[in-house]
Amino acid sequence: MARYTGPKTKISRKFGEPIFGYSKALQKKSYPPGQHGRGRRRKQSEYAVQLAEKQKAKYTYGVLEKQFSNLFEKASRKSGITGEILLQLLESRLDNTVYRLGIAPTRRAARQLVSHKHITVNGEIVNIPSYSLKNNDIIGVREKSKSLEAITSSLGANANKFSWLEWDSTEYNGKFLNAPQRDEIPENIKEQLIVELYSK
Repeated sequence: MARYTGPKTKISRKFGEPIFGYSKALQKKSYPPGQHGRGRRRKQSEYAVQLAEKQKAKYTYGVLEKQFSNLFEKASRKSGITGEILLQLLESRLDNTVYRLGIAPTRRAARQLVSHKHITVNGEIVNIPSYSLKNNDIIGVREKSKSLEAITSSLGANANKFSWLEWDSTEYNGKFLNAPQRDEIPENIKEQLIVELYSK
C-alpha cells in the first residue's frame, strides 16, 4: 500500500505548519530546512507557490501524487466549484473521517486502524483508507477493537466536534452526515491555487 514514509518534521518546517501534528522542532526552528533555510528570501514564482499549495494538501491528507490527480480529475467533472469539491472528496475519505471523529490522534494512525481492519462502515469491515463515504454512512469501531488502548486514549483526548459528523460514545460509532462546506473545513489550504496549477 503506497504512502509517504519520509521525514515528517522536515516537511512541516518547509511549509511552516504542523502538517503531521505538533512538533517541538517546528517551534524551535521556525525557518525552512536545509543549508540555506535561514537566509532564504528569494521571491517565489507563481508556479512555485501553486505547486507548494498542492504539495501541502497532499501531505496534509496523506495522499500520493497519482491519487491526488485522480481526485482532482473527479472533482473537475462534477458541477460546482472544483477546489471546494476537491477538499470535500478529501474530507470524505474513510481515514480522514476516522481522524475527524477522534478515533485516532492523527491521519496516519487512522490509516493504520483502517488497514488493520479495526473500522467498519455500515456494519461491514472496510480496510481501504481511501474508501469514499456517502451521506449517512455509519463509521464504527469493530467490536473486538473497542478496548484497544490506542482508540480509547484517542477518544478521551480528542473533543473535536464537526458539524458534518455525529459521534455516539456509547456505541463507538459515528455518522457521516454530508460532505462539509468549505467554511467548515479547518485546513489552511488555498484550493484555488491548486486549481490554477492543474489548469496550466
